[in-house]
Amino acid sequence: MLAIAIFIDAILVYSKKDGIRAKRMVSDRFSIGDLNKVIIQLTNQYGFDVKASIIDELPVQFQERNWIRKVQLQKETLFDLEYSLRPTSRGEYIFNDINIFVHAPLKLVKRRYIFPGEQAVKVYPSYMQMRRYQLLAVSNRLQEAGVKKIRKLGHSMEFEQIKEYVRGDDYRTINWKATARKNDLMVNNYTDERSQQIYCLINKGRVMKMPFHGLTLLDYSINASLVLSNVALVRQDKAGLITFEKNLDTFLPADKKPTQMNLVLETLYKQKTDFLEADFEKLFSVIRNRITNRSLLILFTNFESMESLQREMPALKKIAKYHLLLVVFFENTELKSLIEGRTSTLEDIYIKTIAEKFNYEKRLMVKELHKNGIPSILTTPEGLTVNTVNKYLELKTRMSI
Repeated sequence: MLAIAIFIDAILVYSKKDGIRAKRMVSDRFSIGDLNKVIIQLTNQYGFDVKASIIDELPVQFQERNWIRKVQLQKETLFDLEYSLRPTSRGEYIFNDINIFVHAPLKLVKRRYIFPGEQAVKVYPSYMQMRRYQLLAVSNRLQEAGVKKIRKLGHSMEFEQIKEYVRGDDYRTINWKATARKNDLMVNNYTDERSQQIYCLINKGRVMKMPFHGLTLLDYSINASLVLSNVALVRQDKAGLITFEKNLDTFLPADKKPTQMNLVLETLYKQKTDFLEADFEKLFSVIRNRITNRSLLILFTNFESMESLQREMPALKKIAKYHLLLVVFFENTELKSLIEGRTSTLEDIYIKTIAEKFNYEKRLMVKELHKNGIPSILTTPEGLTVNTVNKYLELKTRMSI
């Protein structure tokens, strides 16, 4: 009877040549550090319900060796299996075949289907984050992303429009000629100055390979540069890009043409490090020769000790002499758990003391840069994008550029 049952089960599950069909639906590019959706479309062509186990051969970068999903497929129906992937490095990812194991009704026989599905997906900097900030910038709602509103300290001279006077408008902006023509109070409306040059300077040296939550400091800086460039273009400024380490690697002149954002995205996609020390003197030479107008230069780098900052200070002071330089470097979030942790042994006390020393030096670096007239941001990797966009808007509002 067991042999007969197995025979009947085998006939049922092998009765159709294409009892199951599967197709992977995935975008041709992923966003690094974000959840990217993948859909496997399954079609059950059997005349009965089946239980299926799906094994998708994921790219090797994910190192996922036990990926399996089990579903119940109704007879002659279509089913979408959806899951998400979070890549943590840029580059090309290769998906391979889809394997499906179908159980017969009596669960005595299992049939394997293999669907060729080799597919290449490119992982770019976080364009999902870029789009989110773009929508907020277009609708002037950046405050919702944690970007605070800065009180204006001066008066912008970039004319925008003439509008009717409402209570609270500055009476000094009344346009008397327009008021006489309309027989109603009219005021001039001004906006922030446009077409200013914004350059993101990314250090690709070995100090930027420190990982936090799966992403390196270089990847965090690339994501923030992408968002900041997009916000600058939305606000009618010119966005440019410089990447460097021992030598200059990339120089993308600041512009606001429609294709500039694609150039920035493609340039950032290819960035890798050679684990060399960055040469800030060569960076100054390039900036002095190739950036002729005063610009806002946002330098993404990292300093782990006061000595490392002092080595680069002469070059930073030279750059700040001709441009508005904003230095962005990172807090070591791993030190926080050491500082806040409880100590029970002499070794724990030593470790906690050293962690507090490193944390104190970071604050000293901020003071040292401020003393030399160089604004800076000390931020966690996760808060980099919000803090950088916030500082850019603050400098624009205060007309520092």
